[in-house]
Amino acid sequence: NFILTTEISSIYKKNNKVRKIHNILMFPNINIAKKFQKEMLKRHFNISSDGRPIIGFDAKDLLDLALNTSDKIFFIPAHIWTPWFSLLGEKSGYNNVEECFEDLTKHIYALETGLSSSIPMNRKCEFLDDFVLISNSDAHSPDKLGRNANIFNCEKNFEAITNAMKHPNNGFVGTLDMFPQEGKYFFDGHRKCNISLSPLKAMENSNICPKCKKKLTSGVLHRIEILSSKNTNRKIEKNRPFQFIIPLIEIISQIEKMGEKSKKVRNKLENTINNLGTELDILLNISIEKIEKYDKNLSIAIKNMREEKIQIKEGFDGQFGEIKVF
Repeated sequence: NFILTTEISSIYKKNNKVRKIHNILMFPNINIAKKFQKEMLKRHFNISSDGRPIIGFDAKDLLDLALNTSDKIFFIPAHIWTPWFSLLGEKSGYNNVEECFEDLTKHIYALETGLSSSIPMNRKCEFLDDFVLISNSDAHSPDKLGRNANIFNCEKNFEAITNAMKHPNNGFVGTLDMFPQEGKYFFDGHRKCNISLSPLKAMENSNICPKCKKKLTSGVLHRIEILSSKNTNRKIEKNRPFQFIIPLIEIISQIEKMGEKSKKVRNKLENTINNLGTELDILLNISIEKIEKYDKNLSIAIKNMREEKIQIKEGFDGQFGEIKVF
């Protein structure tokens, strides 16, 4: 079984503001995907120039087109907080889901949190309570697929997986997430000036870069604080467990004090998996005692990760942060 998935970038103007929204579409089979392709080509959209097609089409109209093509197409707003290209992004997004999708919001069941936000961060916003929050890895980093992931307890087919996202009690267990501080847009900042600030510090500077005096790029943490709710003790029916992880190659790179692409790190990654088990098993399940017998430094690193005893350097303005296990 396999599921056809694509991401589409919509760039358009609505309410006197340019919107740049990325959305994920999941198709149950190749025939429905081809039918949707034909509908896109009828409208003269260029869908072959890039892996993520860019179209001048309202995100709501894209959802409407998908629903009219087949009510089985599953539509998910992607990395909803990224400043530049997302549903709730500070630069080109909206202040809630309904502003974008209006009367079609009822057809949105899941939202992708993105690398720079965590489940608790998202749950600060009461208007997201009705949505399942999912975590996906970005396909343009194939060696890190799985650093963000969703856990399902259902059959491995389109119907079961999408049904679990519509009705979490039917098989959506939870998520695995990288620490959001490692994401490229966690803090406010200005990369050209190497300026990184917490939302509080940024506000103290009137959101202006102290070096070049231009406007800072607001991070996801700042944006969530602006849209957050006061009612923080409410019960959220669609809450699901989550766990933070660090890709095994990053951990080994820190142990060896060498780059992730070095031959030594790559070889050690392969040997570790061959000797201990799958990457996710090593990160989540295998006992620290067993890991210690194979590699003491690795056992310390995994223990620190599991207990969240880490050192953090926050990402900002397109620059990845760093999470250190020692």
